Amino acid sequence: MEKGGVKILIAILVVLVIAAGGVLAYKITKDKQETEPVANENNVLTAAVEEKQVQIFKGNDRPFAVMIDNHKDAWPQAGLQNAYMVYEIIVEGGETRLMALFKGVDLDKIGPVRSARHYFIDYAMENDAIYVHFGQSPQAQSDIKKYSIDEINGISEDGTTFWRVKDKAAPHNAVTSTEKLLKSAQSKKYRTTSDETSVLNYVTDEVNLEDGEDALTVTIPHSDLQTVEYYYDEQNKVYERYARDKEQVDWDTEKPITVKNIIITFCDNYTLSDTENKGRQGLKNIGTFDGYYITNGKAIPIKCTKEARDEKTVYKDLDGNVINVNDGNTFVHICPTNSDVEIEGAEEDATLNTTN
Repeated sequence: MEKGGVKILIAILVVLVIAAGGVLAYKITKDKQETEPVANENNVLTAAVEEKQVQIFKGNDRPFAVMIDNHKDAWPQAGLQNAYMVYEIIVEGGETRLMALFKGVDLDKIGPVRSARHYFIDYAMENDAIYVHFGQSPQAQSDIKKYSIDEINGISEDGTTFWRVKDKAAPHNAVTSTEKLLKSAQSKKYRTTSDETSVLNYVTDEVNLEDGEDALTVTIPHSDLQTVEYYYDEQNKVYERYARDKEQVDWDTEKPITVKNIIITFCDNYTLSDTENKGRQGLKNIGTFDGYYITNGKAIPIKCTKEARDEKTVYKDLDGNVINVNDGNTFVHICPTNSDVEIEGAEEDATLNTTN
């Protein structure tokens, strides 16, 4: 072959190699674009990559707010560990009662269930919850009617929604389950789904309160009778709950009750004047009150604002920012302004005395 022909052949081969390389590069680029996340104009990944989601409050199930007996004869209780929030508030005689909120969980036993008090209804409303109780005070009965509360009352149920167990004595032995509650709610034509956002601003990134005070032990005296203590488990980043110097455990599993977040709100209660003269309480919970948010071994002061009985409480830091809350269960303690709450660090650290 002449030199001119060789040059032409080489040129053709070079062109073919370049073309093949271009096709291969295009295919690789196209495949990469189809498999890798692509950022839009807001720099948000639009590929089908599952985002981190809050686990403690998810789905569209409407919560159940269940009144839980907290008398010592009712211990241990069932279901508290599975509640996304638990409110503890004073009732008559220096006792406290608990209201546990359940969403998207399946529990065979919750209780012991006890009677309603009217100010707990405020927190059922702000959580868009179906209110569950076994009897009620006259004030609670009036407010349930006034605010058209979706309720499930063990006193008026058909005998299947609640049952009494034999290992506790009445009145501390009435229990229920999420399945029974759902069936009752459906039979009453209650709405069983909710698109309401959570009261707390849960986040998936860990909240560590770097500027907060050390909080390894938290002591909350609700009254002369009822003092709650929390001890921080640094390894698991949760608090173990004690009441009246007794470790709180689950009724069936006997495992300790652990808490990720603790909120304290200082607002006063008072004794009602009514014909029954049983020393029942009222609660001055509308307004802005001092408080604390405690998590992961740290505590910060906060402001707690509730503008109306049926509006959500807003929890802010002292700079006016809504606080971020760790993705985990929360116990909310509402106690008197003169409550001698103590938040302590290590033994060599000074105690943070929060008496108002």
